[in-house]
Amino acid sequence: MTTPLDDLLAEHADLERQLADPALHADQNRARSLGKRYAELTPVAETATELRRVEDDLEAAKELGTEDASFREEATRLEADRERLSDRLQELLLPRDPDDDKDVILEVKAGEGGEESALFAGDLLRMYLRYAERQGWSTELLDATPSDLGGYKDASVAIKARSGGVWHRLKFEGGVHRVQRVPVTESQGRIHTSAAGVLVMPEAEEVDVEIDPNDLRIDVFRSSGPGGQSVNTTDSAVRITHVPTGTVVSCQNEKSQLQNKEAALRILRARLLAQAQEAAAADASAARASQVRTVDRSERVRTYNFPENRLSDHRIGYKSHDLDRVLDGELDGVLDALATADVADRLAQAGH
Repeated sequence: MTTPLDDLLAEHADLERQLADPALHADQNRARSLGKRYAELTPVAETATELRRVEDDLEAAKELGTEDASFREEATRLEADRERLSDRLQELLLPRDPDDDKDVILEVKAGEGGEESALFAGDLLRMYLRYAERQGWSTELLDATPSDLGGYKDASVAIKARSGGVWHRLKFEGGVHRVQRVPVTESQGRIHTSAAGVLVMPEAEEVDVEIDPNDLRIDVFRSSGPGGQSVNTTDSAVRITHVPTGTVVSCQNEKSQLQNKEAALRILRARLLAQAQEAAAADASAARASQVRTVDRSERVRTYNFPENRLSDHRIGYKSHDLDRVLDGELDGVLDALATADVADRLAQAGH
């Protein structure tokens, strides 16, 4: 009777044979699909092979260790290697998030707190843009409503990576982000608390979400934001309402009505995909549900304390005192901690 690991190793070997056949590459789409799957399985195959080698060496070291102390020391080292590789293999065998390779649409929205909240929303947007820049990702501002003091009432940005994987990295960023600092509008120097909401959604392709044009109500209107005379005097802004769900998306960032319509449709597809996933998660595993819950704006996920230069993520108890660096895009510390906590949680749920 084969195990799931045996099945994956057999699939990896079969893919290796197929990819070695020159005839396969006449069909580039199939070759690309098989190559992607082979790349996904390669870490599993390599780790399993290394684990079996270590287990064989450990068995030999234990036998020889009865007569030679140096082999007993070797056995101790190999036991540590076996435990490390076993843990790594368990992680690799966990069910994979099917959206991990997707790009994302990230939305930031000011909450209660007026201009201070809008300024903080702008800080968050710049933080994610700087992080994307550090990763070599590309960004595209789809829509934004600036505030009077230079912040943002709301903004939507598409973040893309040449090799994918943006969702895998940013999927836990959704929720309410709280800030504690002295606002620029505060004359008495008192610390205020305000918040902004972050929504991260895997960008949906047309094949992911089918939208019936008959379900859309499209309105055009004049842009109210800055952007020059042509923006403010023509009906270039677009509002799309998805009637069955009541989802409304507005875009006015571009001077072209067509460009605003395309941007609004991209955001709408991502929102509808997120809604469908959230509904499915209600009946799915707790692990999947925990990922989708991060897009709930009612959930306070993180606090940015400026007087103490402290970042606190309330979901995992993470704290750091490098807030200035985090806001400059150095997010790897908290993102790594969230990813590690997620793996630990899913391993616990799987009974490991």
